[in-house]
Amino acid sequence: MRKAGADCIKILLYYTPFEKTPVNDLKHAWIERIGDECLAHDIPFFLETVGYNADGDDEKSVAYAKKKPEVVSGSMAEFGKERYNVDVLKVEVPVEMAFVEGTKSFKGEKAYTRAEALQHFRDAETMTHKPFIYLSAGVSNPVFIETLELAGESGTKFNGVLCGRATWKEGIPIFAKQGTKAFRDWLETTGVENINNVNQALKAASPWYLKFGVNSLEALG
Repeated sequence: MRKAGADCIKILLYYTPFEKTPVNDLKHAWIERIGDECLAHDIPFFLETVGYNADGDDEKSVAYAKKKPEVVSGSMAEFGKERYNVDVLKVEVPVEMAFVEGTKSFKGEKAYTRAEALQHFRDAETMTHKPFIYLSAGVSNPVFIETLELAGESGTKFNGVLCGRATWKEGIPIFAKQGTKAFRDWLETTGVENINNVNQALKAASPWYLKFGVNSLEALG
């Protein structure tokens, strides 16, 4: 990939600290190998971790929502270790917005109060000194924007996002039913609005280089 002109490597890993030790041992070794190769080839390593329920139950349930803060925090703590040579962690937010009482995304069944959700954001941040960015996990644009607003409200110093579906997913039915032109029209209007919404919400984010104790890129030399 480096020879082909890649600027960085991004790996997706399904991970939970609650998985059986032999399974996670294999995952740890795999990520460590990739990190070593990225270091050897002088190419940045972005690691995306997506949690799951090791018991096999539904990740959309209130039971998993209550466990999710530990899944996210545990993943950040593990892969922030120096042995993995990860440059940027791409992580889920530590809550399921549909279960956060007092939000527009709330669906009626509570896993956390708004105050508890804000604390989960703060607690996850303390798990690593690495720069980290949020993924959208395929939620709608309004839900993702409210999620980023909640992260900002918590004071969490996240370093941005890397998202796709939160900007274009709602246009897919238009493409399927009305064709390419209608989809392009949607992208050039609603799609652009979605991107602008994300950019506006990212005013709450912090530059990644602050994690290294400097106030500008120039100071890094």
